[in-house]
Parts: sequence; C-alpha cells; structure tokens
Amino acid sequence: MATFSFFASLLISIFLVHLCLYHGVESVDDQLISTHREALEIIIGGGGVNSPPAPPPEYEECPPPPPPPCPPSPSPSPPTPPPSLPPSPPPSPPPSPPTPPPSLPPSPPPLPPSPPPSPPPLPPSPPPLPPPKRKSPPRPPPKRKSRPPPTPPAPYPFESQRIELAYHVFQNFRPLITSDPKHIAKSWQGPHVCKYKGVVCAMHPTYKQKAVAGLDINGALFGGDNAKLPLDGFLDKLEDLAFFHANSNNFTGSVPKDVSKLKFFYELDLSNNKLIGGFPNEVLAATNLTFLDLRFNYFAGSVTPEVFKLDVDVLFLNNNNFNQKIPDNLGSSPAHYFTFANNKFTGPIPRSIGQACKTLYEVLFLGNKLTGCLPYEIGYLNQATVFDVSSNLLTGPIPHSFSCLAKIEYLNLASNRFYGPVPEQVCTLSNLGNFSLANNYFTEVGPECRKLMKKKLLDVRQNCILGEPNQKTKAQCNAFFSKPRKCPNEKEMTYVPCKRYLRSNEKKPEHQKQASAPLSYGSLVRHRL
Repeated sequence: MATFSFFASLLISIFLVHLCLYHGVESVDDQLISTHREALEIIIGGGGVNSPPAPPPEYEECPPPPPPPCPPSPSPSPPTPPPSLPPSPPPSPPPSPPTPPPSLPPSPPPLPPSPPPSPPPLPPSPPPLPPPKRKSPPRPPPKRKSRPPPTPPAPYPFESQRIELAYHVFQNFRPLITSDPKHIAKSWQGPHVCKYKGVVCAMHPTYKQKAVAGLDINGALFGGDNAKLPLDGFLDKLEDLAFFHANSNNFTGSVPKDVSKLKFFYELDLSNNKLIGGFPNEVLAATNLTFLDLRFNYFAGSVTPEVFKLDVDVLFLNNNNFNQKIPDNLGSSPAHYFTFANNKFTGPIPRSIGQACKTLYEVLFLGNKLTGCLPYEIGYLNQATVFDVSSNLLTGPIPHSFSCLAKIEYLNLASNRFYGPVPEQVCTLSNLGNFSLANNYFTEVGPECRKLMKKKLLDVRQNCILGEPNQKTKAQCNAFFSKPRKCPNEKEMTYVPCKRYLRSNEKKPEHQKQASAPLSYGSLVRHRL
C-alpha cells in the first residue's frame, strides 16, 4: 500500500513538471519543443528503441518538487485514480538531419535516472486490536411479573341479607354461653344459619327473602359466666323473629325493651328462667303477640290492665311473685288460656270474667291469696272446660250459675273456705269428669252428687258432711260456723243465667269417667309446653 502511495505521488510531481514546461517555454522553437516532448516521453517511458535519446533540456526553470511527506498511516483510503493527462499531439515526422551547429562543448552524458527514493520506514503498526467482542443479542427486557388475575369475589355466603344480619347476632351472643350441655349453641357456626339447631327460617313478608323467623331452644339449659346470661342484644336484635321459645334455660335480667320493635312477633316463651323485675311492659307494644308465657320466673309487682288488651290466645303468668289485685278488666281479654296460678294475687275474682264467655277455655287461679265470694258471672263461661280456684282464701256457697258450665270438665274448688250444700244441678253437668270440693266446709250433698262420689268423680274429703268418711272434726266445723258468714251478693248465689232446670221427664246425662288432660295444667310443670 505504501509503494502505491509513492508512485501516486511521483505521477503527481511529473504532472506538475509537465504543466510548467508546457506553459512556461513559449519562445523555443518547435524542435526544442519536440525535443522536450521526446525527453518527456523518455522520462515517462515513451519513444521507441531506435529513437535517439532526447537531449537534456537546456532550461530548467521549474525544479522538481520535493517528494510529499508520507501520509500518516490511518486506515488506507481507496487509491485516488491518477489524473488524466492531456492527450499528447501526434508525433511529427522525423526531422531531417539538422545542420550541425557550431561546435559546442560536448554535453555531459545524461544521468541515469535516479532510483526512486526508498520510502521512509513505516511507523510500527499498532498492535492489532482484539476482535470486537461479539455483542450478545440484547437480552429481552425482563418479563414483568404479571399479576395474577384478580381473584373473583367469593360467592355471597349467606342465603340473604336478612340471614346475614341474624348471623352476626348469633356470633355475638354465642361466646356468652359458657354452659351448653346439649351442644345446641355449638352448632351456631358458619353462614348456614338456617341449619343451626333450633333455628326456623321462612320467607320475610316484606323483604321477600329468607329470614330467621323463629328460635326454639326449649330445654337447652344454657348458662352464662357468673350465672349471668342476659337476653339483651340477642332476643331484641333478631329483628325478623315471629316466635322465641326459650323455656328452661338460665336467662337473667329483664326482658329487652326493644322487643316492642319486633314487627312480626307473635309467640314469646321465657318460662322457667331467672328473669326479674316487674311485669315486662315492653311486650305490650308487640301488637301481634298471641302467646305470652312468663311462668316460673321471679317477676313481681302488679300486672298492668294493659295486659288484658293484648290480642293473645295464651297468657301464662303462673309461678312468679305477682301481687295486688287482678285487674278489673280481666274479662276483656280474648285469651283462651289464663294461668294466674302460684303467685300472690289478692282480692276477689273480677266480675268482668263473664265477658269472656265466648273465648275463655281454661282459667287457673289456684295457689294465690284470693278472697271474697265467687261471682255468679262465672256461670256465663259456657265455653270453659277448666276452672280451678283451689288453694285460696275464697268463701261463700257455690253459685247456682255453675250449672250453666255446659262444657266444664275440670272444676276444682278445693282448699278454700266454701260452705253450704253442693248444688245438685252442678252435679248433673254431662262433661264433668273431675269435681273436687275437698278441704272446705260443705255440709250437704244430694243424690246426683252421691252418684259422682260413687264413680270417684267427686271428692268431698275434709268437709263437714255428716255420715261421710274423711271429714273434718266436729270441733273444726263448729269453730268455722261460729262466726257469721255472708256474701255481699247473697241473692245472686241462686241466680241461674241459662235457666237450666232438670225436669222430671228429662233423661239424666251420663257422666264421662275421666276428663281429658287440659292444656293449662301442663303449664304448672316447669319443663312442659
């Protein structure tokens, strides 16, 4: 490559000399020009073998330029093509031999062409560059960790929003139960509330979705820490309840006030618990209530007259500590079953009881401190099957109006201070299957009543009936009758509102042997109903 650069430089120098010769010598004659051209041709390499050597030029006005310095050895550029020389004119015919000039000193022989100067030593080439590292193909950008697709929302675990509300109530109440011998509360886990033990679900009439309509935990025997298990936050928070049966547990405190907000509430059984306070007036606002059972608790005080305005079928208040008088509006209640038994009620039985003639089936006043005489209005209870006033302080004769109790099956006047003869017409009641007059001061029974005695349907033990066994002593009877006895409504004692008289030609009814067990007597047992 360096040799090539040198020759290129030489050609450029010769070209420059040629230009100088071409343009600078105009006065020389053609022969001299021709000689110059031949000499130039010899230098360039032109002319034939037989051509005489051209004489050296007489004038050298343009000395040859110094050789150009070697260019630095960068990476070699492609060689520049030599410039094109102007075409030389065609050679003239050989001249005739010139006339010999006057003798001149001989010209020195032409110098042999100087050898081309040796190119300067090239600088040492730099060490070869290491081959460029092969660029590895660019790494693809790191894959972004794609986020997992969002987890679809879990399906709604509850059957309805009303069920979800009840679920939270159960979960809040369950930790309060420290005694669960029947493992009922243990089942109150998970979203399937309708499968909890004791829970009854139904379609809500307003929201048109499933709701907890009732809870039956009768006999569950729940207990709480330190013998405390309140109903607050449980009974009143189950907003869709229609009935709540919690017989035989250990609930304490009082009835929650917000029970009145239970719109569809119609049955409340809190019997056989440890509830205290006065009559729970909160239940009075539950206008749909048809069943109210508060027996076997520790309620005390009076019973408000508003109770008998409730549209209930059942009113069980027995076995508490209620006292004072039974309200005078007793008969205005539409209840079919009354149990006032085993409290501390005083005073007489209200005369308004006769107003319940179409609705009252069973009534229990036993085990109180009732006084006075029986009102004849009791005879209007022509739908009644059970009437029990035993174990009180009642007195006077049996009203003849009792012969109008056409459907009566259980009639119990035992353990009072009744006296006088037993009305025969009462003993002819066809459905009478259990008639107890024991432990009173009756003095006489007629033939119809003796028939019942023989069938063991009438009990007259511990009275003052002459000639009958198991009677009070004569001294006991004399002591009782030594004091004057009189009812304020004496004339009414013989009044028969149904005008039922046994005629001589009327067929005497056959008494049934045993009356069927009435519902209200079951209320006198703690764990029944």
